[in-house]
Amino acid sequence: MKWDEFSEWGRKVADWTQDYHLTVGDLPVRARTEPGEVLNALPQTPPEDGEGMEAIFRDFEDIVMPGITHWQHPRFFAYFTSNAAAPSVLAEFLTAAIAPQCMLWQTSPAATEMETRMMDWLRQALDLPDQFQGVIQDSASSATLAAVLTMREKALNWQGNQQGLFGQKPLRIYCSSEVHTSIDRAIWVAGIGQQNLIRIPIKGDWRGMDPDALEAAIQADLAAGRQPAGVILCVGGTGVGATDPVDKVLDVAEKYGLYTHVDAAWAGSAMICPEYRHYWPGVERADSIVFNPHKWLGVQFDCSAHFLKSPDDLVQTLAISPEYLKTHGHDGIINYSEWSVPLGRRFRALKIWFLIRTYGLEGLRQRLRNHINWSTQLHEKLKSEPDFQITTPPMWSLWSFRYAPEGAKDLDDLNLRLVNAINDDGRIYLTQTRLDGQLVIRFQAGQFETTEADVMMAFDVITEIARSLT
Repeated sequence: MKWDEFSEWGRKVADWTQDYHLTVGDLPVRARTEPGEVLNALPQTPPEDGEGMEAIFRDFEDIVMPGITHWQHPRFFAYFTSNAAAPSVLAEFLTAAIAPQCMLWQTSPAATEMETRMMDWLRQALDLPDQFQGVIQDSASSATLAAVLTMREKALNWQGNQQGLFGQKPLRIYCSSEVHTSIDRAIWVAGIGQQNLIRIPIKGDWRGMDPDALEAAIQADLAAGRQPAGVILCVGGTGVGATDPVDKVLDVAEKYGLYTHVDAAWAGSAMICPEYRHYWPGVERADSIVFNPHKWLGVQFDCSAHFLKSPDDLVQTLAISPEYLKTHGHDGIINYSEWSVPLGRRFRALKIWFLIRTYGLEGLRQRLRNHINWSTQLHEKLKSEPDFQITTPPMWSLWSFRYAPEGAKDLDDLNLRLVNAINDDGRIYLTQTRLDGQLVIRFQAGQFETTEADVMMAFDVITEIARSLT
């Protein structure tokens, strides 16, 4: 394809995209292909000669699309949705078109300076103190890895990168049992080791870390000659929305001089609404905070907002500047590649700019409030059904339940069959989790175009299919 032929197919793709988003609600939410079906439809060897776009796009529709689970479906209630609001998609199209590599200020000044401004817009939206500065990471997993590496370096007096961990006291990182598995991976990659990730017991309706148990674990490690390094807090855990008592946990961490990181990957978006900030009291005392605008806020994946009270700690941990990466003749500039594990960086700030300018913060707040209110209404409706148990109450728009009709013996098996039957039906998409060893079903509303009718349809689907099983 030559560039003077591009606009024709650009228009066709734009029309296809618009039609897809307007009609995706008519499709089954989850892909219905069998394992290997897409693979076997693709030739085993690459073509020697080029093909026309007509054939390529036809195969895209015939081979690829049947194997896509529709994350932009208005009844996607399973995982935390990866949204794609229309203005964000347009911004991503432009980013792909100009294709900048934004590792340094000089490699695209607009990308660096817009990132600085957009992260400050998000900081203001969350009402964080102006001491915090931000960087856009690809995912919360990368932000957590950066935080764990900073914990490691600070605990080792900035010698870990140079000397390694051999011969050092074992470093200890503390978190609850409800955190995301990305924390485990960060511990592995940082070389700290799984056995040095200490799971603190939880308590209370929010299933948060017990601060007294945290302090006892720290004291035990100090007495045994181990080196406490940091605490990772959870606000809105993936399973059932578990949330640590932020202020009380930070009290303990500050007492022992430990670096703190708050993982609010999903629920952080809700903090643009002042009425939900009671879920993270004292968060301004944390060293590091992450949330994903690409989840609930509507920004196209990938886009993770990482806030730092002292960016110098992160830069000291990650920065490395060979001569070819230096910008001479300009003082005080930011090179965000020194704030991230990867050197290469995409122009992610553009889609935040498009989104916020299109909807405004109040338009985004109203969407989040709707999702929470509609999900709570569904919770109340299912709660009134005698053969259903609510296993965790709503945390923002997330809650869990269990089908427990009288006389049923193996509830784990019954509920697994229920969630599989619901997803095979195709009208809605749910997923399961384990809660204190028992299998339960999660519900969360957060897709950008979801309506109240979409959420309420879930009641009919859940109850109809559940009763057909018994």
